[in-house]
Amino acid sequence: MLHDDIAFMGVAGQAELVRRGDASAQELVELALARIERLDPELNAFAAVYRERALLEAAQADARVRAGDDRPLLGVPVAVKDEIDIRGEVTSYGTSAFVTPAAADAEVVQRLRAAGAIVVGKTKMPELGLWPFTESITWGVTRNPWNLERTPGGSSGGSAAAVAAGLVPAALAADGAGSIRIPAACCGIFGLKPQRDRVATDPHYQDNGHWVVFGALTRSVSDAGLMLDVLGQGSDRFAQAAQAPPGHLRIAVVRDFPTGTRGRLSDDVSGALESTVELLRSLGHTVVDASNPIRPRDVPVILGLMFRGVRDLVDGAERPQRLELRTRHFARPGALVSDRILDRLLAAERDMVARIEPLFETYDMLLTPVMSAPAAPAGIMEGHGATATYFWETSWVPFTILWNITGQPAASVPAGLSGEGLPLAVQLVGRAGEERTVLSLAAQLEAERPWSEARPPVA
Repeated sequence: MLHDDIAFMGVAGQAELVRRGDASAQELVELALARIERLDPELNAFAAVYRERALLEAAQADARVRAGDDRPLLGVPVAVKDEIDIRGEVTSYGTSAFVTPAAADAEVVQRLRAAGAIVVGKTKMPELGLWPFTESITWGVTRNPWNLERTPGGSSGGSAAAVAAGLVPAALAADGAGSIRIPAACCGIFGLKPQRDRVATDPHYQDNGHWVVFGALTRSVSDAGLMLDVLGQGSDRFAQAAQAPPGHLRIAVVRDFPTGTRGRLSDDVSGALESTVELLRSLGHTVVDASNPIRPRDVPVILGLMFRGVRDLVDGAERPQRLELRTRHFARPGALVSDRILDRLLAAERDMVARIEPLFETYDMLLTPVMSAPAAPAGIMEGHGATATYFWETSWVPFTILWNITGQPAASVPAGLSGEGLPLAVQLVGRAGEERTVLSLAAQLEAERPWSEARPPVA
């Protein structure tokens, strides 16, 4: 049996062990399965574990290694968020309202397998991915490995908890309003939301799902680059970008809440943001203040598109009567958004994006909070309805959704621990198509304050 330290070596580290013959794929999979069996009863991160299948694929991977195969993820165990199809398995979207097994792997899963990765299980999410915590009637409460009384965030909370606790070195995730970045921030790992259309979402979100992107949660920036090389469509070398210096950048820091939301930054979050500003300046970057670009006229556009999107998700449920009452209530306003109104909202959205784009002619990067406070208590909104939950979440995580609307790359970057020992993070937002710059700057920050070897208490 491999030592638990190997569980924290990350994707590239584990792949290199297999490549050199220092560990077998079977040993890596057995290590992941053992850690899931030991730790997941506390975390509740996995919805399904494919033990027999994973061990069979590990044996096949070891045979390929002996035959000289050098695929980039050969033999590395990974997990997949349960809104991404795996052939023969029900994609639950965090609910029991879906019952038909998927006919084929989603394209991102196909790409993982083609790179040699071994899928060991599916990770949990809130119902339909609607909330920034990972709790549902169907799957229960997923907990944060840094503090079991806290949420790992959402909606990719199961993936984040699994990576943070060293159950797997990487996990597929999805982000429609912050669902990669929020869990990464809660769990002290790196989370990159790629540029829209960088990673295929087929067969999911083909109609009115343009806010949603697929990506991966990883321990390190370099692992994020490697995963994007595998998952992405194109010839960009993102792993190389994570090794290259970013050069001098002009960075705007945005501290204020978006129009239409109310809240205040906790002292810990404010301190993390300011310390990052000072670190960036010490590294030679120019950092200046800027205002949040969302304007009052943008608010009804964002709300209208959000409610219509939720309504479409609910309408797609095979057993809608099984959905939580909060979910059904949250979808009701979407019934008022007809196809004609939707067309007008989409046109207004394009105008909003066109207005915001010139901001990135002045600045190379934006720096913002991810959340107004560290990971919230688990169960904080249990028993509350859709309206109360929505207003609560807009006071906690209003900083991420805009970049799903514009489609730009954005990342959650660890920034130390709070006084209570909870992870802190900041958000980097890059120009359209510029994941390379985001990765390069994030790697520079990681070199100054390493986080990838940090282990939570439940690890």
